[in-house]
Amino acid sequence: MTATWFSLTFALAAPFWALMILLPGWSWTTRIIRSPLIVAPVLVVYAVLVLPALGEVLPVVTSPTLTGVRDLFGTDVGAAAAWAHLIGFDLFVGRWAWLDSRERGVPALVMAPVLVVTILLGPLGLAGYLALRTRWTGPTGAAAPAPRSVG
Repeated sequence: MTATWFSLTFALAAPFWALMILLPGWSWTTRIIRSPLIVAPVLVVYAVLVLPALGEVLPVVTSPTLTGVRDLFGTDVGAAAAWAHLIGFDLFVGRWAWLDSRERGVPALVMAPVLVVTILLGPLGLAGYLALRTRWTGPTGAAAPAPRSVG
């Protein structure tokens, strides 16, 4: 059953990645991706995998050691849960980057490779987007307005 959950994990996230990469200008893409709930199905998979194994997981995550983490990830449940964790967080980061890029006016053709790197190598995709986003400050390329003072 763990193998099924593992296989299902990316299948649940893939449609959202496809919308952001292949259909970025479609009005429904924006409506769908705006919801942070797009990650919920993957989080459910994570919960299904982790909650029954909480007795083994909690000691490893509350007092992590390299050996303990390696041993946990070396199990089917540990690897599948880690996969769901990665897929869920990568999708959330990709969603944020995509929404932010739309606000800044970053062209979809520039974002597509960034999103692919985020799918495959999450933190490198995030780093790439953080470096890239400094080139666009808004929909027209105009500088963002100065913050208003309070009081």
